[in-house]
Amino acid sequence: MIVPMKKVSVVVMDRERKASLEKLRDLGILHLEKKAVPTGAGAETLAGLLDRKAKTETALGILRSYKAPKKVPSAALLEGDALAEVLALGEEKKALQEQLSWNAKERSRIEKWGNFNPQDLKILAERGVVLIPYELSGDAYGALGEDDKFCVLGRAGSQAMPGALSSLKGAKSRAGVRGLAVGKPIAGETPFALPEKSLVEFDQATKVAEERLEAIEQRFIALLPAAKAIDRDLKFVNAEIEFEGARLGMDATGADNGVAWLTGYAPQDTVGQIKRAAAENGWALAVDDPGTEDEVPTLLRHNKFVSLINPLTDFLEIIPGYREADISGWFLVFFTIFFGMIFGDAGYGAILLLAGLFAVAKTAKKGVPTAFKLLLLLGFSNFVWGVLTCTWFGVEPDKLPAILRTLSLPLISNATAAQSARDEAIVKQNLMIFCFSLAVIQLSIGHIIAIIKDRSLKLLSNIGSIAMLVGMFNLVLALVVSNDYRQVPFLPPAIYLLAGGFVLTFIFANYEGSIGKSILESLKNIISTILGITNVFSDIMSYIRLWAVGLAGASISSTVNTMAGPLLGHFLVFLGVILLIFGHGLNIILNVLSVLVHAVRLNTLEFSSHVGLNWSGFAYKPFSKRI
Repeated sequence: MIVPMKKVSVVVMDRERKASLEKLRDLGILHLEKKAVPTGAGAETLAGLLDRKAKTETALGILRSYKAPKKVPSAALLEGDALAEVLALGEEKKALQEQLSWNAKERSRIEKWGNFNPQDLKILAERGVVLIPYELSGDAYGALGEDDKFCVLGRAGSQAMPGALSSLKGAKSRAGVRGLAVGKPIAGETPFALPEKSLVEFDQATKVAEERLEAIEQRFIALLPAAKAIDRDLKFVNAEIEFEGARLGMDATGADNGVAWLTGYAPQDTVGQIKRAAAENGWALAVDDPGTEDEVPTLLRHNKFVSLINPLTDFLEIIPGYREADISGWFLVFFTIFFGMIFGDAGYGAILLLAGLFAVAKTAKKGVPTAFKLLLLLGFSNFVWGVLTCTWFGVEPDKLPAILRTLSLPLISNATAAQSARDEAIVKQNLMIFCFSLAVIQLSIGHIIAIIKDRSLKLLSNIGSIAMLVGMFNLVLALVVSNDYRQVPFLPPAIYLLAGGFVLTFIFANYEGSIGKSILESLKNIISTILGITNVFSDIMSYIRLWAVGLAGASISSTVNTMAGPLLGHFLVFLGVILLIFGHGLNIILNVLSVLVHAVRLNTLEFSSHVGLNWSGFAYKPFSKRI
């Protein structure tokens, strides 16, 4: 459930601002209201902390890109300021990489000229022998006059010509050339830019830089044990930044004996602790309910079962707004069902169960992480659904032991479907009906939650939505599942439910105290209101993905078995085993991705939209050291 919060304002003497903040931080209850932190005079400490944070994060980013060696470096290697050394080495590494890149580009530019020392041309020029390098196009070369002395070293793009220079004055060629102008520059042409070094010198510089880079890489590996200390320092800096930001962000009267104050939010059941702290420290305190415009953090408290969903919601970084509904329990229940249907294989479920049991056994002494408990629950759901549908690693039902076929549920069992085409069609229909039934149940629960939360006449709109869901369910059965709409029960009443539900939704969907204004608002958005009917249809149809995705996974399993089967009775049996492990392992990974896409979507989009939940909240994070 979402814990009720109180808005708390704490007033202290301005001269005691820092000491009071330290006591509030030790208390660790108040979630501070966000405020713009002033810059400039007085904010030097904060600026220094932010700079230190940036440097620390940079150093951690560098170290985390390396893998720890099997042999831990000696403590002597870590003497001194590891943070400063990591940053210095990082800058040096960046400079060396830029140097290598420039060297490679420059070498590529000049290598066609061969290995020569650029200084030799300068020395010759000082002694009266002027040689100017050029790369001329065919047209430019052909346009050379009788007075132009040009020695060709090679054609454009080719290596330098060995031997003496060749005077080709007067010889015309349309191909580009590379060579030296003797005595004077060529009018209208730009000389080739001389490099700073010869090819050999470039190669030597590159080798030195690469050796230094390798030494830096090894030093980074040696510094990996310092990452924990740097990470601790980052947490400390973050806490100090929060503290300094709170200090600077406090409002104050500005007088010599003035007061300063701050505002935050605290769980309702912790206000007593703040009041006791206020009495002990002489603070003035104001406690009130949050206003409708206040941005209140969300604190969720769940029982042991519902808290199993926390690893998933934390991973997705989703949290309901303070004034929204908490659907965590229903999220867990339906996500567990969806997981089992999408994986849909008892063999995979057994693997997940064994993995979960192994993880629980390994962590039992230290305390089992919630994620491992969730893995057990999801593995169990997968196993049960696989048993009911007689799905075991994609093996054909007639090749499974009779007891496994007996344990399955005939209405949805692959063993039943394998008996005849008619039975296969019935099983298919039953699975689709089950998916659509799940849709109606879950989406109706969403509107019931909305009814409980909003006790105004707007609840009639949610009742209308439930009527539309039930009516559309029967319509979907008639259009999608049944070959004969006359076999669908309650079809005529379903049309009335759709019509009646639409009327209620049209009248009360925008109700804010006035029915007339609500109708007028619906008229303004008449197109989207009418499209609401098709949205109900698409939301119900969306649940067919549970069957379709599960069927796709089963098809992949069957294909893997078909490919590996001939190898298992052959001398290449080891290849068959490898293929089975790889194929089914890949299928498990694909199923995990399918769960994240489809099972999560049905809860966070379809279900949440019918609840009226936008996941607009942000987590309650009390002002504390958190180190």
